[in-house]
Amino acid sequence: MLTKTLQIPTADGRADAFAAFPEGTERHPGVLLYPDAIGVRPELEDKARELAGHGYYVLVPNFYYRHGPAPVVELPAFIGEEARPELFARLMPLVEAHTTDLILRDAEAFVGFLTSQPEVSAGPVATIGYCMGAGLAMHTALAHPDQVAAVAGFHPGLLVTDAPDSPHLHVSKLTAEVHLGLAEGDMTPEDLSEFNRSLDTAGVGYTTEVYPDTIHGFTMSDTSAFSPSGLQRHWDRLLPLLGRALANG
Repeated sequence: MLTKTLQIPTADGRADAFAAFPEGTERHPGVLLYPDAIGVRPELEDKARELAGHGYYVLVPNFYYRHGPAPVVELPAFIGEEARPELFARLMPLVEAHTTDLILRDAEAFVGFLTSQPEVSAGPVATIGYCMGAGLAMHTALAHPDQVAAVAGFHPGLLVTDAPDSPHLHVSKLTAEVHLGLAEGDMTPEDLSEFNRSLDTAGVGYTTEVYPDTIHGFTMSDTSAFSPSGLQRHWDRLLPLLGRALANG
């Protein structure tokens, strides 16, 4: 397993990023992994390593790079319930400043950078996101349908909103297969039904699933929301999706 710390040129500067990929001279399908709202940290780097162990080149960009390198705010080693109010008070201004315009500008840079890496094979890539990163992954897939063949979101947010750029309004642009793994309460039943209905109408291949006995953030072992069974179900859904979409064994 090899890892790198990289700098991605963007329209607004350089985004620091973490990459993990298998050793050797072979090239591998690319995966763009968007962190949750807490950002790039060892937990996300571990997920990149795990995916790389299955034969992928995984790029984890710091989408908060305009505010500094990751971690943009000081993070405790473990994010328990008592730490969340203060932490999210510092994070929310960054989340709210991260507009769709910025997401799309970055997506072009991130996908272009990923596909240009010498270790990445020709062909489609996948986008994955956790929490708000699921929305970033979906926006990236919508903006680059000729390059993104799979998109997955876990404990997702911001997929159905009242805004004209809400992802659910534009899924007809998708060519990617979609999986959403949700905790109960991540989306209202009405919003989830609306999202599913939009995908059905567009003829998109997808699965959406509420993972039992989970709460928002269930894939993150450095938080009190962590669910080992939820994380395992996430791998059980994600790896076959990538295998189908990226033709990687």
